[in-house]
Amino acid sequence: MLLVYTHNISPRVKYVFKHICTRILGIEVDFTTKIEAFIAHDSLKMSYTRQQLGNEFFVRSHDIMFQQGLSDVEIHVHDWDHTKCFFFIGEKGVIPFDIFAASFYLLSRYEEYLPHVKDEFGRFTATESLAYKHDFLHQPVVDIWAYKFKEALQNQFPDFEFPVKTYRVKPVIDVPSAYSYKLKGIMRTIGGTVKDLFQFRFRSLYLRFAVLLGFKHDPFDTFKYIINRQKLSKDKFLFFFLIGDYSTFDKGINANKKSFVSLIKHIADYCNVGLKMSFFAIDDINILKKEKNRMEDILNNPLQASRQSFSRINLPESYRNLIDLEIKEDYTMGYVNQIGFRAGSCTPFLFYDLDYEVQTPLRIYSYHLMDYALLENRSLLDKKKVLNELINEVKQVNGEFIPVFHNYTFADMERWKGFKELFNLILESANED
Repeated sequence: MLLVYTHNISPRVKYVFKHICTRILGIEVDFTTKIEAFIAHDSLKMSYTRQQLGNEFFVRSHDIMFQQGLSDVEIHVHDWDHTKCFFFIGEKGVIPFDIFAASFYLLSRYEEYLPHVKDEFGRFTATESLAYKHDFLHQPVVDIWAYKFKEALQNQFPDFEFPVKTYRVKPVIDVPSAYSYKLKGIMRTIGGTVKDLFQFRFRSLYLRFAVLLGFKHDPFDTFKYIINRQKLSKDKFLFFFLIGDYSTFDKGINANKKSFVSLIKHIADYCNVGLKMSFFAIDDINILKKEKNRMEDILNNPLQASRQSFSRINLPESYRNLIDLEIKEDYTMGYVNQIGFRAGSCTPFLFYDLDYEVQTPLRIYSYHLMDYALLENRSLLDKKKVLNELINEVKQVNGEFIPVFHNYTFADMERWKGFKELFNLILESANED
């Protein structure tokens, strides 16, 4: 166990030390404000305070870790070996940066509470982030800093044996609409037919009726392929089905359709299933509660995980609604069109509510890649190169890689050509030594 001496055991200090020490490095951590207890401890120990006590393992703390609410924090990003860091503390400590304060800033999404420009869907964009502006979005810096901290601890305490963590993959399959043409109802089918005619999309018109008449397979119905891949993978896939009401933004299948309900139940026999919230459920807890109950009725189990439409998050309200409804996991944190680590970590973390200064029970699984982001690269070779670089970043810190693919990504469509191969590359990365 690591004992940390500090002048103030604030909620922020406890939160970030638990993430770095326990979740990333696998070691228990405890805290004390008593020098006598600190001296008596005969295993891993360090001081995290303003002034060093003596010759102990020391990291000088930044004031942000003992504040409440938001303040105007001055940030200067510096190079640090092959990565970057901020909150420089000089050469007095064993490491030159307060990695705990820097990690807290990223994990709490401090910058998303500050004034910023949103996109047309009301989302915080990658270009607004500190990580993008200073070119470290492509690295899981919190985990990299944690391993630098571990190395410094090992130098000071060479006899201590650290547990070994292994790289994992957690594939997410997002299903905004299970079918392209099937189960859409008469009015939507007529509307789609008229639209195809007016836009001269005769191939789509032909395919629509070939599917409806049973001559062709619905292009979005790739579930058999995905389940077959699941059977060969040691990592459990996680599906998110949209079952909200039809709206301008949500054009899924009616959740009262028996065939659709049967599909969800069938998928749940092989994979984990969560709720993809509708666009309007994000801001209305009553709509969210209705969708949660609907999914629980289908699964006959309490809902564990959610994902928000269009990857929209309104902090802290979106996450507070999930906590109020006792949803335990969320998979929304990430950027749709940008590859990287929005919260700076490839280790799941608990949501910290900055308004209430409290660690919540909601576990955040930040995704690092959405299939759309790979469309920026024209050739399959370029896509593979980018993907391998990302996988290697996660592997170097034994993290958990979370990619988001859609059911239609595996369809035989020109836009998604080669994406089955990319998905297999991700799955196979977990089987390599």
